[in-house]
Amino acid sequence: MEKSEAPVYDEVKHMVYTHAALCESMRLYPPVPMDTKEAVEDDVLPDGTVVKKGTMVTYHVYAMGRMESIWGDDWAEFKPERWLEKDETGKWRFVGRDSFTYPVFQAGPRMCLGKEMAFMQMQRLVAGIMRRFRVVPALAPGVDPHFISFLSSQMGPKPTVADRCSGLTKAEG
Repeated sequence: MEKSEAPVYDEVKHMVYTHAALCESMRLYPPVPMDTKEAVEDDVLPDGTVVKKGTMVTYHVYAMGRMESIWGDDWAEFKPERWLEKDETGKWRFVGRDSFTYPVFQAGPRMCLGKEMAFMQMQRLVAGIMRRFRVVPALAPGVDPHFISFLSSQMGPKPTVADRCSGLTKAEG
């Protein structure tokens, strides 16, 4: 049987920098930029706001990922290291955030059950792409992508992807 080019679980579980880069990407560009919930009973938010039963409450994940009060004065920087710390042996380890301040996968009892599986799949995908292709940004350095917030996020322009083996390129678009 031929060995697959796709990384296996034992490889993926050690990809802590990739995990951190994925979290940082979703902090700045969440796949679901805002969400709405309906209060099933009267409640009080942590800041003291009273929410009556039946009230619709929307939270803006995109804005939360840019709050200086949550992420510090370097909130605008793409910085995967904010998700990492060194252990006693000097190796990097991933440090997750409170799901209520980073609600990309929801929070509380309605948190996404597939979160860990999603990260494993994203890490496998990134590793598989990076093994075979060279991904070239479509924007000039210092130019931010144009973010469009719908039910799910869209971004553009698309990068160029070049096969590492053949050198062929394909501009996605």
